[in-house]
Amino acid sequence: MTTFKDYEYKRPDMELLRTEWNKHLARFRQADSANVQDVEIRELNRLANNFTTASNLVYIRSSIDTSDAYYEKQRDYFNEIGPEFDELNTAFYKELVKSPFREELEKRWGTQLFTIADQKIRSFSAEAIPLLQQENKLASEYAKLIASAQIEFDGKTLTLAQLGPYTQSKDRKTRKAANEARFGFFAEHKNDFDEIYQKLVEVRHQIARILGYQDFVEVGYLRMNRIGYDREMVKNFREQVKTHIVPLATRLYERQASRIGVDRLTFHDEGLNFITGNAIPKGDADWVIENGKKMYDELSPETSEFFGFMLERHLMDLIAKKGKEGGGYCTYIDNYASPFIFSNFNGTSDDIDVLTHEAGHAFQVYSSRNIGVPEYIWPTSEAAEIHSMSMEFFAWPWMDQFFEDDTEKYKFSHLSSALLFLPYGVAVDEFQHMIYENPGMTPADRKAAWKKLESEYLPHRDYEGLEYLEEGGFWQRQAHIYEIPFYYIDYCLAQICALQFWKRSREEREAAWADYLHLCRLGGSLPFTELIKEANLLSPFEDGCIESVMGPIIEWLDAVDDRSL
Repeated sequence: MTTFKDYEYKRPDMELLRTEWNKHLARFRQADSANVQDVEIRELNRLANNFTTASNLVYIRSSIDTSDAYYEKQRDYFNEIGPEFDELNTAFYKELVKSPFREELEKRWGTQLFTIADQKIRSFSAEAIPLLQQENKLASEYAKLIASAQIEFDGKTLTLAQLGPYTQSKDRKTRKAANEARFGFFAEHKNDFDEIYQKLVEVRHQIARILGYQDFVEVGYLRMNRIGYDREMVKNFREQVKTHIVPLATRLYERQASRIGVDRLTFHDEGLNFITGNAIPKGDADWVIENGKKMYDELSPETSEFFGFMLERHLMDLIAKKGKEGGGYCTYIDNYASPFIFSNFNGTSDDIDVLTHEAGHAFQVYSSRNIGVPEYIWPTSEAAEIHSMSMEFFAWPWMDQFFEDDTEKYKFSHLSSALLFLPYGVAVDEFQHMIYENPGMTPADRKAAWKKLESEYLPHRDYEGLEYLEEGGFWQRQAHIYEIPFYYIDYCLAQICALQFWKRSREEREAAWADYLHLCRLGGSLPFTELIKEANLLSPFEDGCIESVMGPIIEWLDAVDDRSL
């Protein structure tokens, strides 16, 4: 059996790829039937899969070890050629949407392919290639800066991820010192973070103007394949969160202050949920994976097969270590039909959330890997996050295997954190709208804007004089803002859908799981609003949706005597 370490990386030769691509595109253009065009689509998909396979292998291996000079060089290469490949793909999409055999092709490939093609056409111009290359380099520069953190703390040299457990310590002085050390790194490099983002905003605004748009917001929406909704609908969603969730979140923070025994909850206290300590996994990483296998074996035949596949082929790199990029992700290696999970285990409950969240992504893409249309293997990201966040809740019956006596602690923290996340998530989204609608802002203006949003969406937050955060620098820790603009609202939309699955899994587990499986198998064959209908979920954009979801959650949380945990 071929495992991940043996997955072969072949560096694309762009001249050869361009020649081969244009040959098949010419045949597509000259075809006299839908059957001939169908053959050429498959050939172009084969070439595209070769490219994305190489790109993803480079991305994974360079993020596992940012000090690997070979893969760092290859990543720089893809930053250069990525936009050139986008140009080839856009040329295909332009021919596809005007095909004289479009009706027949839509029956075979689905109408969603043509909608995606139109979005891509509208978000790309060959004239912008140098700017796209610069954008890629700047995003990589941010990731490398984060990965470079070597922080002296507790007699050790730690990464940002490895500092995480200290921010959850039962000792307040330790929590505060850990946050001061963490954001001390950001403060030390604040000019670098400011400069990278300044350049990103300028480059993205230039891209928008080349494409004929007033600002980058429209480009961001096109890139994210926002289909069936616009910025006004997103704005309305944010307002609903402000109206219905922010007061609930404030009340939850007040409960937290009471149960951990502080008169005033500061930012340094937010990481501690219980005075007796947070729920943590009761074993090391190998033990977590062993229990994860048992969980997925018992959850369903489909998840058992999937997790066995991941283990047998070594498709996970989970533990935080020196030189590793921060965060976590799931990606897909086309030619090997393999999902891959990347994370930074650090001994906190986040490790279990990764095992369920990123595995939810991986399970979805594994379930739709044979769908036959590369554009459908993944759905758009707001739909993709439903799979990940919902898997976190479907896994609840097995949490005792990881947390033992702390299981109820974990469940209370997990469900309440789902609500507490929403105000922050929409604040990140509104922040990006403000930035790209006003590209002339200075770094100081951006930090002032963030402070204003914090006062509206996170009115409880008290940084207790930590200068970098008091100045409005907290957002610079959020990689999505730098690397994937306008992604973050997707977590919020998906969270509302996942919370519906939480509710249904308690009332009608078999039916809820059947709908979840159906959703996973659909992949990206439909837009977000249609996928959630297929899963028998309410749209987050519907007035009243958020209120309908909140009722059962607040009832469950209020029934818990959290001070006794």
